Amino acid sequence: MGVELLDLSVPIITGMPVYPGDPEVEAVPALTAAESGVNVLRLHMGSQTGTHVDAPFHIDDALPRLDELPLSRFTGPAVVMDVRGLPPRAPIPPDAVPRGLGPGDVLLIATGWSEHWGTDRYLAHPYPAPETAEAIVAAGVRTVGVDALSVDRTPPPGADDFSLAAHRVLCGAGAVIAENLTGLGRVVDAQEGGCAIEVSLFPIALAGADGAPVRAVARVDDRAILV
Repeated sequence: MGVELLDLSVPIITGMPVYPGDPEVEAVPALTAAESGVNVLRLHMGSQTGTHVDAPFHIDDALPRLDELPLSRFTGPAVVMDVRGLPPRAPIPPDAVPRGLGPGDVLLIATGWSEHWGTDRYLAHPYPAPETAEAIVAAGVRTVGVDALSVDRTPPPGADDFSLAAHRVLCGAGAVIAENLTGLGRVVDAQEGGCAIEVSLFPIALAGADGAPVRAVARVDDRAILV
């Protein structure tokens, strides 16, 4: 196979799922080639739309904004924590954190919940328990991604048990969080095959932002088998 690039992003389209209360998404023609000579889209969306990263500022005004973070925070060798098979809204325990995880690694949490994208079940994703977030930070990791709506529990509609416990642990340590990844099963397979995996989560350069959409891409190289 050699080198393969895997797109881990959901497409941005009108009416796509958003976190409850976030701005709805609209992507419609502003100009058309037929009428204006060019095609241009008009976009209305929040900073946390689709596959995106959270800067620490997302949860605390005193923490770094998106443009205050080094670009190195958005890329690195990937390590996948495969927790597929957990029941809805299950906390992910600390013993699920991979051994050997260290500074510079990008931890990708594969819950398998991306298969529910666009359905009500997507809100019922598993999530890292606060102690698990603490174990991730203790390992030196400062970049975490998940194939779910949030690294914290998303309350059922009408519930008021909102929590940002994992966000506070991770962001408080200066970490960035990528959410709404998709297709992590392919990265799990690559990891099990011993391939070298690099992931990029570079956000749009929004000044002073809490976060921004990303084109998440994994670079899988089976010529550099890890042992």
